[in-house]
Amino acid sequence: MPSHREPVRVEFADTDAGGRIHHTAALRWAERAEHQLLRSLGWPELTRFPRRRLQVDFLAPLRFGDEVVVEIAASAVGRTSVSYAWRVLKDGTSCIEGSTTCVHVDDAGLPCAVPPELRAALSC
Repeated sequence: MPSHREPVRVEFADTDAGGRIHHTAALRWAERAEHQLLRSLGWPELTRFPRRRLQVDFLAPLRFGDEVVVEIAASAVGRTSVSYAWRVLKDGTSCIEGSTTCVHVDDAGLPCAVPPELRAALSC
């Protein structure tokens, strides 16, 4: 399945009072990498995939100024959902690992089938 690597620098706004990244920073980075993956596949419509499930394991601390890489790949494409596996690496070491499941919704916000073109692009 296609993947994407997104370089990120830990900004001051990404940190908490203890100087480590705030947990929400990892979720923002993963979502940004997901959007870049979808754009690279020619899929600019990003508003119809709300999050259904998030799982995150924090394995090593990250601090202001650290340079990291977010790696993401589609791990499963269901009838109405897409799941991604992602991780944040610092110097090749996995500091954060996570998974995200998004559900494709219609104009009323109800689950609907993942478009065939996107399914094909993510299943390569």
